[in-house]
Amino acid sequence: MRFVPFVVIVAALVVGVASPSWAITNGSPDESGHPEVGALIADKQNDDGTWSYCTGTLISPTVFLTAAHCGARRQKTARVSFASHYEPGAPVYTGRYVADPLYTDEADAHDMAVVIFSTAVSGIKPATLPVAGMLDGLEANGTLETTRFTPVGYGSLAPTKGGRGNEFTYTDTRNLTSISFKTLTRKWLELNLHEGDGGTCYGDSGGPNFLGGPTSHLLVATTISGDDDACKSTNYDYRLDTASARDFLGRFVTLP
Repeated sequence: MRFVPFVVIVAALVVGVASPSWAITNGSPDESGHPEVGALIADKQNDDGTWSYCTGTLISPTVFLTAAHCGARRQKTARVSFASHYEPGAPVYTGRYVADPLYTDEADAHDMAVVIFSTAVSGIKPATLPVAGMLDGLEANGTLETTRFTPVGYGSLAPTKGGRGNEFTYTDTRNLTSISFKTLTRKWLELNLHEGDGGTCYGDSGGPNFLGGPTSHLLVATTISGDDDACKSTNYDYRLDTASARDFLGRFVTLP
């Protein structure tokens, strides 16, 4: 399979910052639905005038979970906004950036990182993490196949065809959608876009996939990549209920 990490694409492939009604891909604005989901904010504007470049989730009052491939080599800090629509002047929290030391650029395994804040983020309830082997248990009892998942992120809207290939539109807005189950592997939750489903795209990397419908706050996997450049096929999401994921997360938060 070919992985396409969902970090922001800039330069010629990015188009303007209009605000159409559909978002993520075939989704809608999350508004206040998941205040624990935030955006990583760049130190300067992207080429299209936006600021966010990846997504993540508050998993304790002082710990924000995202993807390791969102960080630069030797990165020490990161800036996070929890605004549903980020604009300059919105509150930004700066914390210490720590990637899973087992992650490498050549492998998607261990693609996890946290931002650790020196003081607690107030007024936002962190997401709930899964117990060990939760998805395996759902697969064993036959319920996983019909389970819906809710991805949330600040990434591109559904890309459109342009003269130089796919064109991506970013709005610095938190959006959500609903997606179907495909396959469970040892490290990955693979989600499939059936008719009417939405999915994730560039800029949604590190963002949450909640188990269940749009009111769920049970974070079971993080968005990492897809297997096409148009954000229309399988989404690959890193499981948080595995021993390797829990080993990393357990260094920073108390796990269920």
